[in-house]
Amino acid sequence: MIWKLPLFKTHVTDTDVQAVKEVIERGTYWAAGPEVQAFEDALAKYMGTKHVIVFNSGTSALHALLLAYDVKGKEVIVPSFTFVSTATSVIMAGGTPVFAETEEKTLGLDTEDVKNKITENTKAVIALHYGGTPAREILQLKELCEEKKLILIEDNAESMGAEIKGKKAGTFGHAGMLSFCQSKIITTGEGGAITTDDRRVYEKLKLIRSHGREEGKEDYFTSTGDNDYITIGYNWRMPTMNAALGLSQLNHIEELISLRREKAARYKESLKDIKEITFPEERENKAVHQLFTIMLPDKTTRDGLQRHLTEAGVMSKVYFPPAHLKTLYKKRYGYKRGDLPRTEAISDRVLSLPFYPDIGEQGMKTVTEIIKSYFQEE
Repeated sequence: MIWKLPLFKTHVTDTDVQAVKEVIERGTYWAAGPEVQAFEDALAKYMGTKHVIVFNSGTSALHALLLAYDVKGKEVIVPSFTFVSTATSVIMAGGTPVFAETEEKTLGLDTEDVKNKITENTKAVIALHYGGTPAREILQLKELCEEKKLILIEDNAESMGAEIKGKKAGTFGHAGMLSFCQSKIITTGEGGAITTDDRRVYEKLKLIRSHGREEGKEDYFTSTGDNDYITIGYNWRMPTMNAALGLSQLNHIEELISLRREKAARYKESLKDIKEITFPEERENKAVHQLFTIMLPDKTTRDGLQRHLTEAGVMSKVYFPPAHLKTLYKKRYGYKRGDLPRTEAISDRVLSLPFYPDIGEQGMKTVTEIIKSYFQEE
């Protein structure tokens, strides 16, 4: 379907295009050029962590991190209200995902339910910062994981740049994952990264990312010598042209975040008088609004509104249907509807609207008028 208004559009500048063009025209260092290290260094400075390592996707970054922490044979507590790769990465690393409930304010993990899901076999917890909003219970989760001696990983795919009392989301736990997929705060097309202060984990990730290869002073592509391979690894490197694009985008991330905050505020103002609509809570924290999600009273209202938008050529999407109700998890682990009633109820109520830095006044007006017309017709 050709949408009059898509869910997102990627913000691109002439500087972004030039950064990629320079790598292509250089004709060499496409796989491990200097832009990769420059991007990692700039990310570490921006996030306020000692180490950042980039990957070809957020999923491979999270998979590599779980391998580095060796969760094989162990349980990892994850949200069900998330993209499925949060849980499938645990399986790919040899662990067992254990789904926990979502809290209703910022749509992050519910600490009390996490506490109830901890067993002697639990090794880690993956917390979620949903849609650009910092999870309101991340400090409680950190305290719980410290008490239980568990690894805390932050799925920060959607919330790069968001802050809690001046500290970046994704830097509260032992490590955090970033995503640079096309709809994210900054993009490399596809790409991801791990942020951490743990040098040991960082060194493991470097091996896992590139065939288990031990690099010398010169990388594999610029050296005439041989390299040793000391563990199993994968080909999960980020191409240089992607890193060049990411570095360029990172240079104007504050402008992108400012535009998102401005557009989100306008959306909220235009929809505030519709009593059936509420929004995830921001509190005193700084959200970056990767998604603009509204919450409806129930599934019937939500589905009706989505059909109404679709008929008008306006795209909307449910982020997220419960992961535990996907066929894989029902067949393999026996999950069923009713196992996470709060998560299921939240998922039945959420709807994400067209939202991106360059959405214009007319586009937002069109969306809000269509939504208002739906509730006037009821």
